[in-house]
Amino acid sequence: MHALVTGGGGFLGKAIVTRLLQRGDSVRSLSRGVYPELRAMGAEVIQGDVADANTVLAAATDCDVLFHVAAKAGIWGPYADYHHCNVVGTENVVAACLAGGIKKLIFTSSPSVVFDGHDESGIDETAAYSKHFLAHYPRSKAMAEKVVLNADGKTCRDGETLNTVALRPHLIWGPGDNHLIPRLIDRARRGQLRKVGSGKNLVDMVYIDNAADAHLQAADCLTPNSSVAGHAFFISNGEPQPLWVMIDRLLACAHLPPVKRSISATTAYCVGGLLEMIYAAMNRSDEPPMTRFVARQLSTSHWFRMDAAQNAFGYQPRVSNEEGLQRLAEWLRLNPA
Repeated sequence: MHALVTGGGGFLGKAIVTRLLQRGDSVRSLSRGVYPELRAMGAEVIQGDVADANTVLAAATDCDVLFHVAAKAGIWGPYADYHHCNVVGTENVVAACLAGGIKKLIFTSSPSVVFDGHDESGIDETAAYSKHFLAHYPRSKAMAEKVVLNADGKTCRDGETLNTVALRPHLIWGPGDNHLIPRLIDRARRGQLRKVGSGKNLVDMVYIDNAADAHLQAADCLTPNSSVAGHAFFISNGEPQPLWVMIDRLLACAHLPPVKRSISATTAYCVGGLLEMIYAAMNRSDEPPMTRFVARQLSTSHWFRMDAAQNAFGYQPRVSNEEGLQRLAEWLRLNPA
């Protein structure tokens, strides 16, 4: 394949680029930042913004498959910023596929598109999109996912058919993580971590290698009228466990003690709402220490059935939580900063 990976310099994007190169595919990366390590690996590197239609169109030239991983993540900031990157950027990606005759589009979505603040225990892909989003990120990702899935089966300019799929990896973690693990470690060292709620809520995460594998497996099986085309799939390790047990195990990889202090789910939600109002009134761009979305995420169960992904494209997580934790501990030992 000749693949374009948007967001190729990010945590998941880089893992996908690596897998593609390892198996002999030709890879081009489009990212806002400069990532010389991708070029050293053998990828073609383009710097640009997915929200610029001409940039995306040029980057997609001569590609057969597009992995759309780039997104504005996070839980705070103006809605316009999320819409610009996540929605407009995705519309540009779909337009580039149709104009360039790209046959396969694999979109990295998020389980948060169906999260309404309540427990999600073993739900599957029949769950409806949330009607009450607590943050701009999941709202914009839901809009983007609809754009991608609605594009499945459309005819490209050259007469070929575009097939699309959306993957919803949950809480990606592992060596090289530049978001989840560093935030946990930083807050733990500052003494800012508190258990929210009873601590019994079950959550399933996904190790980075498994998330990347799922993208390639879905791409390989994405053909017209296949069970992959036009559908969304949850992706996780398939090992749900109490969230705060997993957080303590992640912290232990950095030789940090378990979280001892706690706060009720109701109090955390109220504090989050109050902080959101204060930060908005002050026009602050930095992230509040608690928001309503985070309070609900940390106090509710969210784990998903894997049947659909297993049946549609043979997804099986090959790296267990236990092995992943061992790899993470070794990586943190070699990269203490």
